[in-house]
Amino acid sequence: MVENKEIDKSSSSSDPMSTAIDLAKPLIAKISFGSIMGYCSGFALKKVGKAAAVVLGCGFIAVQTCVSYGYLEVDWEKVKDDAVKKVDTDGDGKLGAKDVEVYWKKLRALLTANLPGSGGFSLGFLYGVKQG
Repeated sequence: MVENKEIDKSSSSSDPMSTAIDLAKPLIAKISFGSIMGYCSGFALKKVGKAAAVVLGCGFIAVQTCVSYGYLEVDWEKVKDDAVKKVDTDGDGKLGAKDVEVYWKKLRALLTANLPGSGGFSLGFLYGVKQG
């Protein structure tokens, strides 16, 4: 009988976890499958982005080291122009907010196709990127 009283005490409102769950009920009710998948996708994308930045940064350091020792000559202006042409969606020769918006819409459409409860995907994605 003592064990049952201990269990009852742990489920009372004085338990910090129970209190936190009670306070979070409105938020928990709004969490959808889409928002969870958005969070996981954003978290993963940030990790992959960090890895890509490390690889790209190391590659740049290696190339620039070869340039400084005279082994290579690189036209960085041409490299920049060619790279921008590949990702510029509105053809203005610059990367801007419109280009980012186009890529976000494409990514969101790809990741939410046939996803049930995809309404919270964007918010979950942004939170995942922030946390990642």
